[in-house]
Amino acid sequence: MTFLTYLINGISLGSVYAIIALGYTMVYGIAKMLNFAHGDVIMIGSYTVFVSVSALGLPMPVGMVLSIVLCTVLGIVVEAVAYRPLRGASSLAVLITAIGVSYLLQNIALLIFGANTTSFTSVVNIKPIVLASSEKIVNGETVVTELTVTGESLVTIISCIVIMIGLTLFVNKTKAGQAMLAVSEDKGAAKLMGINVNATISLTFAIGSALAAVAGMLLCSAYPALTPYTGSMPGIKAFVAAVFGGIGSIPGALIGGILLGIIEILSKAYISSQLADAIVFLVLIVVLVVKPTGILGRKLMEKV
Repeated sequence: MTFLTYLINGISLGSVYAIIALGYTMVYGIAKMLNFAHGDVIMIGSYTVFVSVSALGLPMPVGMVLSIVLCTVLGIVVEAVAYRPLRGASSLAVLITAIGVSYLLQNIALLIFGANTTSFTSVVNIKPIVLASSEKIVNGETVVTELTVTGESLVTIISCIVIMIGLTLFVNKTKAGQAMLAVSEDKGAAKLMGINVNATISLTFAIGSALAAVAGMLLCSAYPALTPYTGSMPGIKAFVAAVFGGIGSIPGALIGGILLGIIEILSKAYISSQLADAIVFLVLIVVLVVKPTGILGRKLMEKV
């Protein structure tokens, strides 16, 4: 029963990583760049909900919508201001810029909110569901053990599945999605075919940032502590999940995120809570050595 509880918690945490990783994998798959400021968008989205509900007294659904809208706009602005001018620059220049944007967002949050931890109000209002229960006698007393799923875990897992299915259908069935696939294959050829490359990449950043807002709300609902550094480590772990599953692959982001969440929770439970993060990054090293393209990644052939 205890193992199943850990497993459910792992799937829930992994679902958050998967939602964040979807943003990474979309941006990399289409724009061929790593947006390391993605994790800080999570933090901005969470603070938006906090300010809307706690400071302004707005209803929770309004705060959630504002969070998604603000993060979507932020993603478009960051792409236009920081990344678009570097479209033809080296990967190193883009990477350094992404790190700079990340620190900029963190320090803006530090100036506004300070470094103190803020208690986050859960966006989920669902009571825990008891899946199973068992009784055993310990020292003459009856001990009841229950397998429960919290409302946050249930909503997170369902949201991840719905988002993954919706995103897959969007990319494969819509005109905008087909444009994304074309830009991913060859920006120059896509432009010659009349596709607006800049608008397509901006749409990709918008979707990725909206997903980051959703992930931030779900993450802070399950672990209700909010600081300007809230999105840093989950963002890095989600990147590991994206690489693990095969960066550029939407199903790969889902698989990688859930597997990584399970590995982290089981490591904390059965090995050491201090070593759990190290084990997560050890998984990344092993994957890069054994299968650099990830579980569902594919090797790209470059024309010379």
